[in-house]
Amino acid sequence: MEKEILDAEYDSVISTYYGEEQVVAVVMVKVDTKVADRAAQEIADLEPVEDLFMVTGDTDLLIKARFGNYKELKHFVVNSLGRLEGIKETRTLMVVSTYKEKGVKKEA
Repeated sequence: MEKEILDAEYDSVISTYYGEEQVVAVVMVKVDTKVADRAAQEIADLEPVEDLFMVTGDTDLLIKARFGNYKELKHFVVNSLGRLEGIKETRTLMVVSTYKEKGVKKEA
């Protein structure tokens, strides 16, 4: 019960901060190695995904995705990724500032 209250409070704070503004996120995904390629292909087909990499280390897949708002990001993580076979864990990082993207340095 306490976790549900904390989750609701977190959602409220993040939704207030981001509101209806566009959100860019990097999602680190751990997958069952037996289905890693299939999971990656399914993730690559999801509309918000801009870039997807299979990487070494503690994370198996690295996703960069763009959403219309925080609620779309949450839906993506919970419903789109959450329904895929072999997904063990996700960690989501929301981008606060972009300094260089697609090889182009952003103006300060």
